[in-house]
Amino acid sequence: MNFEELTALIQSNIEDAKVQITDLTGSQDHLGLLVVSDVFAGKMLIQQHQMIMDILKEKLKQEIHAVQIKTMTHEQANTQGIQL
Repeated sequence: MNFEELTALIQSNIEDAKVQITDLTGSQDHLGLLVVSDVFAGKMLIQQHQMIMDILKEKLKQEIHAVQIKTMTHEQANTQGIQL
């Protein structure tokens, strides 16, 4: 799986998204995703994760076996010292 393509897929669906992808096992099918976007503001965590899962649903059928998702707004990322 090409991480640049996956990043582009997420960013094409969430305009202001900053994305960090981590290969959790070295096999490129168990991924950690950090997605930072203001579209998450006011949404429950489950809603944020559902947004990402909806974007990835075709990839999850074929290329991705497992995904660990972390979502936050730009303000939350800044507060935590996360810069993407």
